[in-house]
This record gives sequence, structure tokens and C-alpha cells, in this order.
Amino acid sequence: MKELRVVGSNTIIKVAGLSNIPAKVDTGADSSSIWASNILVNTDGELEFTLFAPTSPLYTGEKIVTREFRVQKVRNSMGGLDLRYRAQLPIVIRGKRLRANFTLADRSKNNFPVLIGRKTLKNRFLVDVSRVGMQRPPKMDNSSLNLELKTNPQEFHQKYMERSQA
Repeated sequence: MKELRVVGSNTIIKVAGLSNIPAKVDTGADSSSIWASNILVNTDGELEFTLFAPTSPLYTGEKIVTREFRVQKVRNSMGGLDLRYRAQLPIVIRGKRLRANFTLADRSKNNFPVLIGRKTLKNRFLVDVSRVGMQRPPKMDNSSLNLELKTNPQEFHQKYMERSQA
């Protein structure tokens, strides 16, 4: 039987030549996703994008251009469907080199700029959630929001929730 490398619930990876990229390992996600910006299809029919965005310390501004890409419907966290481009990128996880398919998305609001899903992990890695490859980012402080909610729940709902449901 083939011995599988063990990864934790998060890990540090190399992707497209960039090192020390934090990634969340998510066995609940079917596919992998990476933070990309400046995404467009040029006049030659090639997909162009940069990894991360200028607001990220990981951003290099290096343009990636490929003819090998597809489009994929992805169910977002709100239950709706998003249409995303999917491209294959070279990665290294725990010393293992592979090519993985990533949907390109704005992950600026996520704790991790990369999400590694089941299709990338299958037959290559074993996930041990008691292990972590890096310290998790600090939890968000929701105390002022909860205080505002407690003070006037209806006003809070109108201010924050109705806007996000539109």
C-alpha cells in the first residue's frame, strides 16, 4: 500500500514558484481555490491573472498566462452559484510536487489565501486535524457588533443584514 503524507488542518505550501503560502486544508470542499486578481481573457484567448492582490503581502504582481483553463460553477457560502475560471498550477505540499486545479477567486476576506480541497488531497495525503502547519490567524473581535446588536436588534438588522441579503 502506498504511504500517504500527513497534513494538518492548515499547512504552508509553495505555489507557482512562490514559497511560504498559508493554505487551509478543507476535506469538506471538493475543489481547491486560490486568491487571484486582475483576471481576464486576452484577445489571444489566454487566461491572465495575478496571484493574490496588491493589498496582500504575498502579492508580487507577476502575471500568469495560460491557454489551459476551464470554467466551473461553484456553490458559494451563501448557497448561490458563482462562475469561476479554473487553472492548473504547480504546487508543493509537504515536499510533494504536483499540479493541482484551482478555481480563481477573491479570497481577500478569508483567513487563508489558498484552500486545498479533496480532489487535490485524494490518494496523496492523509489529513490529521490535530496537526497544524502554522498558527491560525487571530479570531475576529465581534464584541462591538454584539453590543450594537443587543442595544437595538431591529436597527442592527436593517443596518447590516438587509443590505447583505439584497
